[in-house]
Amino acid sequence: MNYRLWVLIPLISFHSCQKNWNLAQSPIASGNDPYFKIVAHSDPYFESTNRKVDVFGIPIYAYAEVEDVKLLHAANIMAQYLDNDEDGKVDNPLLIETLIENHAALFMWKKMSQVNLNAQDLGTDETRPEWHTNGQIGRFDAALEEVWHVISHSGYAHAYPSIFGEEAPTQLTEAMDLARGGHFINIPHPYPIEAWYTYDDRTCEYECMAGEYIYWALTSMLGAQENRLQEISQEWTLNSNELVRNKDQAIYSLLSNPEYSFPQSLPDGTYQR
Repeated sequence: MNYRLWVLIPLISFHSCQKNWNLAQSPIASGNDPYFKIVAHSDPYFESTNRKVDVFGIPIYAYAEVEDVKLLHAANIMAQYLDNDEDGKVDNPLLIETLIENHAALFMWKKMSQVNLNAQDLGTDETRPEWHTNGQIGRFDAALEEVWHVISHSGYAHAYPSIFGEEAPTQLTEAMDLARGGHFINIPHPYPIEAWYTYDDRTCEYECMAGEYIYWALTSMLGAQENRLQEISQEWTLNSNELVRNKDQAIYSLLSNPEYSFPQSLPDGTYQR
């Protein structure tokens, strides 16, 4: 699922108190996670959702039909991306500052009719905690993708605009052009035979392509795509750390540069456990 470019309406506050509940709502259970609590909210623009979890100042909202376990799983995935060494502090302070300044948020939905907010979304049915414990086979855990899109689009792209910005020319887009076999505003048919990034969703424009590219590269380096080549090869063929390192040196050098504090291990939804 490709991410959408969005502009969030500025929020007054990410931290709502339970006293602001709509009293007609059922009480919100806080969940059973030792690090993250589910709370009711009245945050502007997200009023159609009934609760949220805060992860280092980044809210994840959920419609009433979204299961608590899925909401908390997404929160744990986000926490592991941001605090990959799980020491209780974000790995990149500039990144989290930028995410908060840009009002980064994710919302989770159950029914397609709920995909109506101008923010990154994640479906509860595509959120698959069990993928991490069953040998990484079966239906992929889309939380790894959609949570990452929030972090890269609202965070890295703005914290380091000349490096990870999604509008050309940046170091990210230059690497992507090499991976696609050329600088293409419109999707070529066919892609050059030497290309290894061949995303062909016509709803995904050039900047969106850059967001997808950094997702494929990073998660391949972290091991998420090793069992998925047959499923993903129409879009991406470097499905392991070794392949990215040997074939796409441009993106590998960016994502492995310690200056930017990219994750070094794949989140599995078990933050600090």
